[in-house]
Amino acid sequence: MSLPDAQSDPNLNDVATPEPLLRMAEPDRARLGEALQELLAHGSILGLESGQIALYTWCRQNFEWLRETAALLGMDVALLHEERMIQGIPRVPSMVLNLRQDATLVWLALWYAGDVRWRDEGETQAWMTVADLNALMKDQLLPDVVGQISRGRLREILRQAARFNLVRFQAMEPFEESAIEVLPAIRRVVPFRELNDWTEAVKVFQPNEDEPQSALDMSGEE
Repeated sequence: MSLPDAQSDPNLNDVATPEPLLRMAEPDRARLGEALQELLAHGSILGLESGQIALYTWCRQNFEWLRETAALLGMDVALLHEERMIQGIPRVPSMVLNLRQDATLVWLALWYAGDVRWRDEGETQAWMTVADLNALMKDQLLPDVVGQISRGRLREILRQAARFNLVRFQAMEPFEESAIEVLPAIRRVVPFRELNDWTEAVKVFQPNEDEPQSALDMSGEE
């Protein structure tokens, strides 16, 4: 089936050309597109990363443009000055990340590790190894829940967390010596303000003969 053209349908000549949606210079349009793509792909823009400093600075200077266009996609954005980070917060179900239970448990452990370093120990960075992470899950946090997660699966979970700017992950051999840095973005993606909130959420995973275990909804809500 062919579409009508102006000659076959005179009414098409009466359709006014719409005004551009965004009245901005081409370099700004390109920056805005880059920012939206980064938020959709990775969830945040990190101003402390050398490759994102210019983009982060542009977003700070033009935050209203970013906020309004992100809202059209079903996303809120937060500007975190102290952490030099732009955080995307999904507001529609299609943008919510649904994690498998083992990934949810690992992300919970990463949140806990970061919270201990930042809040309890007063550290500015939260470093650990894969061996530390395994010990944390097995011996301290969820001994009755966490079985042995295979190396391949744990590597996959950590790489996913790195893709969403929740950690920096450097794989090494042996795998247990791989380095993990928990990043501040995890405090908004895994939505607990206090350790007590974390403790309540973990109860979902406690063995219960009458109810199946279920995963958390990691929607980025606070």
